[in-house]
Amino acid sequence: MIFQTGALALLRTTRGLDASSLSRGVFPIFVVGLASSITLSESALTVLTALWLWRLRDPAVRREQPWSLGRPVAVFFLATLVSALASDVPGQSLLAAKGLLTAFAFFVTVDVLRSVDRIERFLTLLGILGGVLGGIGLVQVMACPTPAPTIWPLKWFFYRCDRARGPFSIYMTLGGVLTLILLVGLPRLLSETRRARRQWGVWLVTLAGLGVTYVRGAWVGFIAGLGVMLLTLRRGRTLTIIGIALVLTVALLGPERLSSRVRSVIDPNDITARERLYMWKSGLAMWREHPWLGVGPGGVKRSYRNYALPEAIKKTTGHVHSSPLQILVERGVVGLTAWLSIWVTFFVSATRLLRRLAEPARGRERTVVIGSLAAVSGFLVTGLTEWSFGDSEVALIAWTVAALPFSVAMGLEPASSPSPRGGTEGASRE
Repeated sequence: MIFQTGALALLRTTRGLDASSLSRGVFPIFVVGLASSITLSESALTVLTALWLWRLRDPAVRREQPWSLGRPVAVFFLATLVSALASDVPGQSLLAAKGLLTAFAFFVTVDVLRSVDRIERFLTLLGILGGVLGGIGLVQVMACPTPAPTIWPLKWFFYRCDRARGPFSIYMTLGGVLTLILLVGLPRLLSETRRARRQWGVWLVTLAGLGVTYVRGAWVGFIAGLGVMLLTLRRGRTLTIIGIALVLTVALLGPERLSSRVRSVIDPNDITARERLYMWKSGLAMWREHPWLGVGPGGVKRSYRNYALPEAIKKTTGHVHSSPLQILVERGVVGLTAWLSIWVTFFVSATRLLRRLAEPARGRERTVVIGSLAAVSGFLVTGLTEWSFGDSEVALIAWTVAALPFSVAMGLEPASSPSPRGGTEGASRE
């Protein structure tokens, strides 16, 4: 309520002010919040969204927005609303659907980062923050004390420190965040610029931090993102292949805890893998009873105990450890179709833009688009075994990263490539 009141007050004070400049001033606060505090990032996003909506009063601003992706996002919003209203507890379902508001991160990012120079500054800051998060995770695991401290802030910092979680509540969040940061920044590091090469140390610390989260889904997503890079990169393919080989070698022949965790990815008898299988079976049983609109947002948390298998260890849970399955269960076939259309539209639009950025002079733009494609791919693959779309910290970065190809298109000159929206983009208008 406080955030909404502040946003309304800000709207009233923007008369005569440059809302675009205000957005550029608030955006770095939003980025810092992505890596440190969900409260800070959501507060900044509220302000940025209010400024974006204010700017939409201008017809020229409305015309240049990325509505090609906005339309499937709006359809998914509508499907979620209908699913919530059709559920047994509409009020609770509507409240549980508030995570959808993270999608505004996509629109405000496109609006603020409308040139490759701004995008690269954003990626540099995000990369530094990723290194900080990776370093924090390494300290948590390597210095994990026994017994656990009882004095704050050591108690908070080393809570469940057998796996890195950074400033977040759980290691899965840190794994999802670091996967996105690593993948979106890697194509720039593989470029031949001296400035990019100086950031390798920070990137490697981030990678080590991902390793000590021991989140297997994030590891698989990271490898999938690297595979996307191999399909799209023109330079750095050899280095990427060598890097993948080194990562796998260290993972398999390194410390026992790390190597055993890697081997468990393909172990059908792994206890956590079996538990996920039980959750998926229970989720499908819930969906069969509500195939079209699902049980409503938050329905898994409300009803899972009635569908938990006798052999399952967890009898209650808020999610079924799979983003597409969670959406199918809670929003039905209608909601899942709308959700999938968002990502199909993203990949089609970004791939079309990438094909048109063929000339050598567009090398910087290509690395941005490739990084976005790889990061979103990693996010979606991670989501096959994690509820990453429902993790606000991870989803905020995913929406932000998904915006980058559209920001590239908005910053192109009039004679340049058609935008991901299907039209020809002019130079950015401030």
